[in-house]
Amino acid sequence: MSMTSDIQVSFDTDFFNIINNELVDTSSKRRTICSSTKQPLKFEVPVATKEDVDRAVDYAAKAYPSWSKLSWDKRAEYLFKFADAIEANKDGFIKLLSLEAGKPPQAAAFEMALVIGLARQIPLLRIKEDRPIDDEERTAIVRYVPLGVGVGIIPWNFPLTLGIGKLLPALLAGNTFIWKPSPFTPHGALKLAEIGAKIFPPGVFQALSGDDSLGPWLTSHPGVAKVSFTGSVETGKRIMASCAGTLKRVTLELGGNDAAVICDDVDIPSVVNSVAFLSFVHSGQICMAIKRIYVHEKIYDQFLAEMVKQVKTFKMGDRSDPEAFFGPVQNEMQYEKVKSLYAKIGAEGWKAAVGGEIKDSEGFFLPATIIDNPPDDSEIVQHEPFGPIVPVLKWSDEEDVIRRVNDTKLGLGASVWSSDVPRAQRMAEQLEAGSIWVNTHFELAPSVPFGGHKESGIGMDWGEVGLKGWCNPQAYWVKHLKPKSANL
Repeated sequence: MSMTSDIQVSFDTDFFNIINNELVDTSSKRRTICSSTKQPLKFEVPVATKEDVDRAVDYAAKAYPSWSKLSWDKRAEYLFKFADAIEANKDGFIKLLSLEAGKPPQAAAFEMALVIGLARQIPLLRIKEDRPIDDEERTAIVRYVPLGVGVGIIPWNFPLTLGIGKLLPALLAGNTFIWKPSPFTPHGALKLAEIGAKIFPPGVFQALSGDDSLGPWLTSHPGVAKVSFTGSVETGKRIMASCAGTLKRVTLELGGNDAAVICDDVDIPSVVNSVAFLSFVHSGQICMAIKRIYVHEKIYDQFLAEMVKQVKTFKMGDRSDPEAFFGPVQNEMQYEKVKSLYAKIGAEGWKAAVGGEIKDSEGFFLPATIIDNPPDDSEIVQHEPFGPIVPVLKWSDEEDVIRRVNDTKLGLGASVWSSDVPRAQRMAEQLEAGSIWVNTHFELAPSVPFGGHKESGIGMDWGEVGLKGWCNPQAYWVKHLKPKSANL
């Protein structure tokens, strides 16, 4: 596939909603906040109205019949052109991610690498057609047909990766799509849609930025066939309730409280290196980051000491620091939530092995913090922090630690680490989560689905499973009639 494109957009200009391939302004505007400085960003973003929503849904519905009738390969051609154009503009997106998502250059470049990887690999996916009956008398086919107008409601932590992971499967399967970015990180999505307007037929891919009214308008709209959401459990429940009125299809990828179980036979330095990275990358603001670390009591003290040493090497910095490992918490709302956990270190008598003290800064910065063996019923264990603070806990009995890991309403991901792989597999297969790993964590691929069990969600994104989530299964029967006998 070609890796070049002459499609360029300006990142140092105004931002617009994209409706029917047109750049649409709004009378009301807003500014987002730079998490490194707590100051408003330079450019305003639009605030969509109910009329904007109605127009976008109407145009998406009108574009759906012709788009859905294209072959899979033809739709994939559009997606590959889109991938070329994204890559041609990647430097602008990296700078934009640093500004709006608070990501240091390394982290922003990492997200763009994920986006380009998804954009190049998702178009290769296809849904396999099943034929449970196929004989001389009849054929029964299970096929998958697109739904119609899809909506993606995208979070602020990976605002381009998680959106692309919904947009491209939806379009590939034959749906049209409206992207609703988080109010905290709307800029990148609007520029992606601006690129899309130069590639896709009108109405196929649109994007709307707005305030807190925008989501409910979309989820309750009778013209929308499916909503795919990534975000908190509480918001996911509200979205599901809103969609119920019109029986919309939903995919909900919600919060996680991922556990990593460390057995006593691991190579401590190498496992510490991986586990520390996977706990604190992007300031812990990843749904599948490690949030609870259970270490066998035989190696607990050594493991904790090595992890503290490793965490002390992680450099915190703002969006301009090319050496920074992690940056600020993305927004004030999340900063205050996580900050309240730091306040409980003293109040609840938790022991901070490293970090714990918040220093004054211009941005929403919090120190990498490890809580040493807190009680199982403590808030830091029971609830997802979504910030750079993680508990490390002791275990001794396999059956007991599996029970402790599963003792939560959440079930997004979990991992087991051991040099004895069969042992680790035996343990991992008992964990109640949508993704389980052995000797790794947060490992993903465009061809492999991910999603949550229990209150961590419904349905999955990515892979053939995610692709099927953008379709209705259809039973298709064909009776093979015998030809009439010829008259002799």
